[in-house]
Amino acid sequence: MSIVVLINSAIAHNPGLQSGIFQIKRSIKLGPANYQLWSYENLFIVLMLIADGFVLYWRLIRRYKQMQLRHIISELHYIAAGHFDHRIDFSLTGDTQRVVESVNALVDSAIHSMDEEREIERSKDALITNVSHDIRTPLTSIIGYLGLIENKQYQSEEDLVKYAHIAYLKATQMKSLVEDLFEYTKVRQTETPLNINRLNLTAMLEQLAASFELEANKKNMTVEVESGDQPIYLEADAEKLGRVFNNLIANAFKYGTGAKRIILQAEQRNQEVVIHVANDGQRIPAEALGRLFERFYRVEESRSKATGGSGLGLAIAQSIVQHHGGYIYAQSDDELTSFVIHLPVDHDHPLTKTKQEMTN
Repeated sequence: MSIVVLINSAIAHNPGLQSGIFQIKRSIKLGPANYQLWSYENLFIVLMLIADGFVLYWRLIRRYKQMQLRHIISELHYIAAGHFDHRIDFSLTGDTQRVVESVNALVDSAIHSMDEEREIERSKDALITNVSHDIRTPLTSIIGYLGLIENKQYQSEEDLVKYAHIAYLKATQMKSLVEDLFEYTKVRQTETPLNINRLNLTAMLEQLAASFELEANKKNMTVEVESGDQPIYLEADAEKLGRVFNNLIANAFKYGTGAKRIILQAEQRNQEVVIHVANDGQRIPAEALGRLFERFYRVEESRSKATGGSGLGLAIAQSIVQHHGGYIYAQSDDELTSFVIHLPVDHDHPLTKTKQEMTN
């Protein structure tokens, strides 16, 4: 309005300007009715009102977005105060909604990381507890029998030999546990390099079957290889993969109660190789299948101690298989108990476990 007053004042004191404006007004015609615009003031006021409307709308939108931002900040402070189960649940539009979604995703990721960290801490505590227990048990026996020998609390030379032999067996058991623990921690380190080479899996399985033939004969069992007519090749660390098969076959001898056959079966399915290490022994309970690969887990505590198992063999096997880009799981029914290994033919293209296999 101030601009309008100034313009009117300038026109009033300039007759030439008034005449020019009059001629311009007569020449300007608007609309189909040839309406002549006799007053520029009304047009100017309308334009200013429209401009003011846009400014007002912009300021209101800006204010609204500032309120949304303050609301988001208050929600973040509430979550940061320890309410980690809370999420920003209101829906917005545009970039603000993307900010809300990003915040919720960030909180979910942080909670997941915290849960993983807590699980790792619990796992470390369980590892220390189990290792301490499993080492203390044979160590107590060793100290006890050596104490009898040290204090000459034996009746004859036969007792002396017996005590020394028991101490030796317990020391061997403890040594086996320490070696398994060292091997487990080593294969769990993802930065540990693998010596990858192209190997003939069929030939490896046949060599393994031959190496266990003597032990199988003692137990009236057979070790059979089923891999088809054509050799199967894949890229892997032969030494580490051999450790996996050795652990699985040794477990079949130890825990396959009533088994007569151990079957090593391999087949290639496109770009992956599937290996079954199976036996026809006693079925593994369904509730135990999902925990077989946990550290120090034993299906039957007393039986595993009698056979000298450390409870780390399957955990070591799983770590090696995962390091190769594959996965392993167990299946068991009244006919066969199978440990199924999936490995990529090309080491640089790791596999993904299917949903059906995850339920096994």
